Amino acid sequence: MEYTIKKLGELAGVSTRTLRYYDQIGLLKPCRINSSGYRIYGQSEVDTLQQILFYREMGVELSRIIQILQDTEFNHLQALEEHRAKLLQQQTRINLLIDTVNKTICQMKGKGGKYMTDKEKFEGFKKIRIDENERKYGDEVAKKYGEEAKARSNARFMNLSQEEYDKMTALSAKIIEKLEKAVQENAEPDSEAGLHIAEMHKDWLHYTWEKYSKEAHRTLAQMYVDDERFTVYYDKNVTGCAKFLRDAVAVYCK
Repeated sequence: MEYTIKKLGELAGVSTRTLRYYDQIGLLKPCRINSSGYRIYGQSEVDTLQQILFYREMGVELSRIIQILQDTEFNHLQALEEHRAKLLQQQTRINLLIDTVNKTICQMKGKGGKYMTDKEKFEGFKKIRIDENERKYGDEVAKKYGEEAKARSNARFMNLSQEEYDKMTALSAKIIEKLEKAVQENAEPDSEAGLHIAEMHKDWLHYTWEKYSKEAHRTLAQMYVDDERFTVYYDKNVTGCAKFLRDAVAVYCK
């Protein structure tokens, strides 16, 4: 079956302007131009557009999508399976939040006869944080500490009481605040301020670590510098915070 640019846009839920732009940059060209000068798209173009929209949903840039579609060795099936896995993770998160909201509504209305524990009120939010960390850093953490250790850490985090969770969150913000001040004031990592920050970081780790070790602490702090995603987090406002924390932890662990 063939479609005009207008019909294809309606079918796919994209504007004709977008399709014209895709044609212009060589991402999706029509199979032919009819006698009236209209772009005509066939089944192959329909399938290609579906792939383009999949990749766009995955956050892939248009320039990269062009490379993917032109790469005869690119594994489209594997890419879609990975995309499906990410969508299922998002679905789990959304379902958990919906369940939390439903329980809260029932409790507030006095319906259902089910009491919602304080732990249940915050499970959804903690699960989202775990999923986000897993997506960003899961592979690196598992590589350094092992899947079992990572799973135990996540379990400890999920079992935190709301009071413990609030204290952990507040401590994390305090560490960032102290780090930025120390770097701005040109403090040394082995100064009183540096050692205090390292000790605060150790206390923060105790919320999720089953067992503390100096070696693991040093390794984690080193990863803050080696992995730019961690560095970006700590250096978000003041450059040099990740390195200062790494050095302060190294001194503290001696």
